[in-house]
Amino acid sequence: MDAFCQWDGDTLVRNILGRPRAKKTRLGKGIGNQLEVHVAENPLRGRATAHLVTFLAGEFDVPEKAITVMFGVYNVNKQLRIKAPKHLPAVIAKRLDAAAK
Repeated sequence: MDAFCQWDGDTLVRNILGRPRAKKTRLGKGIGNQLEVHVAENPLRGRATAHLVTFLAGEFDVPEKAITVMFGVYNVNKQLRIKAPKHLPAVIAKRLDAAAK
């Protein structure tokens, strides 16, 4: 996927650059075609990815089961599919608005 994010019907497809071992879990900035996400969890047996999914479910106002990790469970580079997000975080909304112009 070359774009920062794209829609597949009502599903948002997102590339993520995970930053484990952070002091606080938070959204970072857009880096190329990835969204940087700082995760306050150690990258041990997929725990950081599980924590990331829980965090992003709250950010996009969806249940955790609406987020599918397509690849990268054990890697910092991931691709997620978020089914019918009810909210778009500002960093994503700004990039989508800029791309639409």
